[in-house]
Order: sequence, then C-alpha cells, then structure tokens
Amino acid sequence: MHLVRQLMTGERPAEGLPTFAQHSVLSYIERNPGCRATEISEAFGVHRSTVSRQLRGCVDAGWVQAEPGPIRSGHPLSLTGAGRDVLGDADRRRRDEVGERVRDWSDADIADLARMLHRFRTSTADHDTDQSIGADPRA
Repeated sequence: MHLVRQLMTGERPAEGLPTFAQHSVLSYIERNPGCRATEISEAFGVHRSTVSRQLRGCVDAGWVQAEPGPIRSGHPLSLTGAGRDVLGDADRRRRDEVGERVRDWSDADIADLARMLHRFRTSTADHDTDQSIGADPRA
C-alpha cells in the first residue's frame, strides 16, 4: 500500500500537467474513445465518485469532453485537442525523467529494472483472485 500511496500522492506535476490520477484517466480515454465514467471506474476498480472527481478536473481543464448521450448510461467521453496535447507532453516529460534517472545505469541494470517491472505488471497476488474489479487490461 505504501507504494500505491506514494505513486498516487507523489509530487504535484508542473503547472498545466495532469496529476497521476488524471493522467491515468486521460490515457484510458485515449485508448478507449467513447468510454463512459462507469467503464473507467470498473477498469480501475475504484468508486465512480473517484472517477467523477478526476473527470471534473479534466473537463474543467479542457482536456476531456462529454459527448451527447443518454444520461442513464453516462456520456461518451473523448479527449479534446488540448487533452491529446497535454497527455503527449506529460508522456514525453515522464520518459525524459526516467531517461535522466537511469542515465548512469549500466545496460544490465536497466535490463534488470525492465524485467522486474514486467514481472510486477504481469504478476497476480495469490489473494487477488477476483478478476472482475480493477483487472481490466484496457486500464
């Protein structure tokens, strides 16, 4: 839990860039255009109110737009041009930051990190057998 808390509450991004949670929402919408808030909450295994808060910030920033649609099933979501731009900028900054942090690492160390991250990403804890919550590969 400490790792999750640290990732979620880490340093605030530079002005005009999305938070970690907003970045996650923007990335999901980019990969799943037309998705609805309920789909995002199911994919990440979080309460819909959590997603709504993040979406409100993204809509207010002009990064996400809600398309017309029946309110009962939620509005289809899409990135605006500004949303695509801010997501691309945030991705570039994160890649640059990682590159800077591992700049002095050996190729073997970088390969070890990549292997361990892959292991972390693809492993499933023994107690986490409920694949219906937060196990969406689109997330």
